[in-house]
Amino acid sequence: MSEILLINATSYEKRVALLDNGILQEIYIERRGRKGLVGNIYKGKVSRILPGMEAAFVDIGLEKAAFLHVSEIEGDDPNQSIRDRLNDGQVVVVQVIKDALGSKGVRLTMRLSLPSRYLVFMPENGFFMGISQRIESEAERERLKNVLQATITEPLPRGAYIVRTAAEGVTSLSEDKRYLDKVWEVVKTRAASAKVGALLHEDLPLPLRAMRDLVKPQTEKIQVDDKKTFEALQTFVRTFMPAIEEKLEWYDNARPIFDRYNIEDEIERALMRRVPLKSGGTVVFDQTEAMTTIDVNTGAFVGHQNVDDTLFRTNMEAANAIARQIRLRNVGGIIIIDFIDMVNGEHRRQVLRTLEKALQHDSTKTNISDISPLGLVQMTRKRTRESLQQVLCEACPTCEGRSVVLRT
Repeated sequence: MSEILLINATSYEKRVALLDNGILQEIYIERRGRKGLVGNIYKGKVSRILPGMEAAFVDIGLEKAAFLHVSEIEGDDPNQSIRDRLNDGQVVVVQVIKDALGSKGVRLTMRLSLPSRYLVFMPENGFFMGISQRIESEAERERLKNVLQATITEPLPRGAYIVRTAAEGVTSLSEDKRYLDKVWEVVKTRAASAKVGALLHEDLPLPLRAMRDLVKPQTEKIQVDDKKTFEALQTFVRTFMPAIEEKLEWYDNARPIFDRYNIEDEIERALMRRVPLKSGGTVVFDQTEAMTTIDVNTGAFVGHQNVDDTLFRTNMEAANAIARQIRLRNVGGIIIIDFIDMVNGEHRRQVLRTLEKALQHDSTKTNISDISPLGLVQMTRKRTRESLQQVLCEACPTCEGRSVVLRT
């Protein structure tokens, strides 16, 4: 695989596109005034406890109170109720794990985590060392564990450390650990004197976050079309990622960078309800607040052999298209896929395996069930930020929200 990262920056919005072999796989958009809050740490105050939901509302200075479930509170006894762990008016340090979606406010955790390029540090946690599950080689996992062990010199470490997938092959984690220790000291110092609702730590802006999280060994180049953003990325790379500095390029061309790579057309297609397949079949996306349903149809494809072969080929093509579109549209939560009914059991298994394999490239966690007797696949995809449609569109005022229109 050959990946390219494109960064388009203006005063109004920042956009990052990830291309794999020339095909757009992921798009990230951050608009002025609508920046995501995931990763931010706040000093909050419990405003209301909800015993029936085992949760609490927390004031972190936003217009709407944030939601904190009991499962996101540290504690030795998992059977303790929310009343046993929190009190009304209690001051807490919390982190946003999910942006506000629809009518729901942001979701919080008290299990703080601070990421760097190669490590994730979970302060105030019981000490342990972990390795990303995406690193499959047992020899590499053991090597990285030894590298991490050599990096942690304190007799009583202040938290847990997880080695990220990007660390595969690296020989030192010392710089990352020093950086995370420094960030945590700043957070603690601010928390001691800050007022309720204060922002204690803000995650990196989108272009820097993309460098930290999206650049991989197979990344061929990173092109940036804004000089100021390019210089900021240069400084960031020289400090934290010097090995990839030669991959960073300033795109100095009159033709817009997203036009050159046909990204604008891909974004437009990703907002459409119906996705055409090369065979003539179609995949139809219907996104609601509760879930997203995906329907596969043969359309104009009638095949050249028997009916089973036609349905199988359409479903196989659809499985790959669905996996890409889920990433591209950033669909999260509950997803129901209605594949065309297949009688052949082996065909059903192959379609499911194809979907699972295609989703292996997705950095967002997914869980997939078997195909039901009705041909339905139920899956979930972790939802932390708004989908592409939610970022770029809003409810249509004319039809009372039954459709969407582009935001102005």
